[in-house]
Amino acid sequence: VQLQASGGGLVPAGGSLRLSCVVSGRTFSNFHMGWFRQAPGKGREFVAAVQLSGGFPTYADSVKGRFTISRDNAKNTVYLQMNRLEPADTAVYFCVADRETVGKILRGVAGYWGQGTLVTVSS
Repeated sequence: VQLQASGGGLVPAGGSLRLSCVVSGRTFSNFHMGWFRQAPGKGREFVAAVQLSGGFPTYADSVKGRFTISRDNAKNTVYLQMNRLEPADTAVYFCVADRETVGKILRGVAGYWGQGTLVTVSS
């Protein structure tokens, strides 16, 4: 499975970005999907996850109400819409996937990880 994330960039505080992650190599609809991030000098942090059909999205408390995860199984793509961005959201964002359970994503042990895309929020 290959995961290719894109959409990062530099945005002022209060702005918005939409990240995309295209999955190839396997049937996308068989995978639970999620996003993690890693800020400079910090560990990886769970951001959001979504189950096979797009139901039951789960979010970290730090992004709840500002970020929205969604997926388009016809396009093999998962999205992360990020609104009201804050400087604390500055990080490399990683797309992750797992065939077994969304719980593995929540625990940070997803089977597949993509290369990240950098999001920088200026104050």
